[in-house]
Amino acid sequence: MLLNQAFHYHQGELQCEGVPLSTIAQQFGTPCYVYSKNAIRQNYRSFHSSFEALDPLICYAVKANSNLAILTLLQEEGSGFDVVSGGELYALRKIGADPERIIFSGVGKTIEEFETALEMPLLSLNIESMEELEAFIALAKTKNARPRISLRLNPNVDSPTHPYVATGLQQHKFGISMDRIDDIIDLLKQSHPVQLVGLGCHIGSQILEIQPFLDAFLELKAAAARFEAKGLPIKHLDLGGGIGIPYKDETEADLKSYAEFLGEHREEYQILFEPGRFIVGNTGVLLNQVLYHKINHQKHFLIVDGAMNDLMRPSLYQAYHEIQPFEQQEGQKIEMDVVGPVCETGDFFAQNRLLSPLKAGDYLAVMNVGAYGFVLASNYNSRRRAPEILVDGENCQLIRQRETYEDLVRNEVR
Repeated sequence: MLLNQAFHYHQGELQCEGVPLSTIAQQFGTPCYVYSKNAIRQNYRSFHSSFEALDPLICYAVKANSNLAILTLLQEEGSGFDVVSGGELYALRKIGADPERIIFSGVGKTIEEFETALEMPLLSLNIESMEELEAFIALAKTKNARPRISLRLNPNVDSPTHPYVATGLQQHKFGISMDRIDDIIDLLKQSHPVQLVGLGCHIGSQILEIQPFLDAFLELKAAAARFEAKGLPIKHLDLGGGIGIPYKDETEADLKSYAEFLGEHREEYQILFEPGRFIVGNTGVLLNQVLYHKINHQKHFLIVDGAMNDLMRPSLYQAYHEIQPFEQQEGQKIEMDVVGPVCETGDFFAQNRLLSPLKAGDYLAVMNVGAYGFVLASNYNSRRRAPEILVDGENCQLIRQRETYEDLVRNEVR
């Protein structure tokens, strides 16, 4: 049972901090997302504390959860930000984030996004290919600007994770291959509209073993030496994100050993991190109400009102999420699939899971959905996207309203 201090049973009832989840479900309806404000704050502080001796810049990966209230909370904690789209950059502008604590990543930035980035004194725009560098240099010349850039390199380091979220091998679309470094150096030596300030990499997501991170860092450091030997000094090394969280019974990543290794080998480089899931992953749950307990030829299905459009990870990544009933139950459990109403066999939250018997009207929570939960939601089957609630102690705040049916057709023309 992977509960934490934020989500726990009190007198047999599942709570978020000091608020019973049943109270939230009755007030805001289901499905809905619920986040713990204090868990987000504690996770950020824990990550910062683990690497405090390095004095790193922590740039929260906005793609993990981009709600404005959560971004504001992390900004108050002193976080910088990593964005991968113009939309995420717009959200940061809405909360008044400091541009010089923002890095702009992404393998396919558009000219419009380049132009937006040029309007802001970003800490750096992360370049992912020779072609992208050429396009950005050409645009910078027309704007009479000299923006700061970093280069995302592909270290060809394998990572033990789902293949859809592995990003550090040569067959992946991400980053600049190490065999293009000399070409990049030649281009930068000939061009003055951009200022190289850093090198970075990101080898994947949901990684719990630290050795791949250490291997990638050594590759990055060796590449920095090549640039500096050609008269291109490097100020920072961006080690990306990717540190995972336990969803089932995995061992947590050994951040202490990671920090000690970097302390011994980083030399004078400033270190940047881009954590996302580590900060928000275990701070959120998705509330559902049971519609039916259906039996087909001795196969049990618990049909709930949430669906794959609300939480894509189980269908997309075959991801495991704990499922907890609102009321703590003991006794015999039943093997069942927890499924939604969407017209897809892939619409499930759990398969062949041993769960307490529940009936229509009961509630359950899908755990650890603070990262890559709502941000992957869609309107498939013309379903309204769920609201988001932020809990702080004994108080809860609506931070995104449930969409209306009018919202679904607002931008359509007949």
